Amino acid sequence: MSATTRPEHRVAAQLRGFGPLGLFAVLVIVLADTIVKPLSAVLVLLWAWRSHTPWREIGYVRPGSWIGGLVVGVAFGCAFKLLMKSIVMPLLGADPINQPYHFLVGNRAALPGMLFTLIIGAGFGEETVFRGYLFERLGKLLGNGRGAKASIVLLTTALFALGHFSNLGVPGVEQAVFTGLVFGTIFAITGRLWMLMWAHAAFDVTALVIIYYGVEEDVAHLVFG
Repeated sequence: MSATTRPEHRVAAQLRGFGPLGLFAVLVIVLADTIVKPLSAVLVLLWAWRSHTPWREIGYVRPGSWIGGLVVGVAFGCAFKLLMKSIVMPLLGADPINQPYHFLVGNRAALPGMLFTLIIGAGFGEETVFRGYLFERLGKLLGNGRGAKASIVLLTTALFALGHFSNLGVPGVEQAVFTGLVFGTIFAITGRLWMLMWAHAAFDVTALVIIYYGVEEDVAHLVFG
């Protein structure tokens, strides 16, 4: 039996394709993200390993400097969140108080679980799925031209935004549209995921800090009063 006809090679090819097995893998990974975000990212890594997809194709590219990338990502994520909270969301008429997570004000007991959710679930999980994995899958379908990349940014942003409706409502969708477009555009240009993971985690942790210390209204009125 030649290497190209071995069962493991056939399965890898089917996982990379868009037949029943390939589409089933996409469905399972996307649905898993709505249930347990870190699990969906682990499934992406298993898919990449089993389908013989190079890590760089899902954005796992070693940065030139781990420390430099971390600093840039954290700084960008914090600044981006403050921009959204103090300028963009007020212009959209959003409630300055994040009602679904208002219970976190001064709630020290909830911090460990929330930090895990935000850093691992959002930073690692959502970026691996919505930027790394879906960009790779849609890229195989649509190509790598500018128009194709723009379409992929829009499609992944729409999915990313819709995923925030159940727990954050319309304001969450609005914010996710902006973050999805920005993070998606950066990934479309760079093809690198690590900085975006750190930026996404920093974005959400900054939101947590603002809520925890009860300064949401102060930050929301920082520019427009």
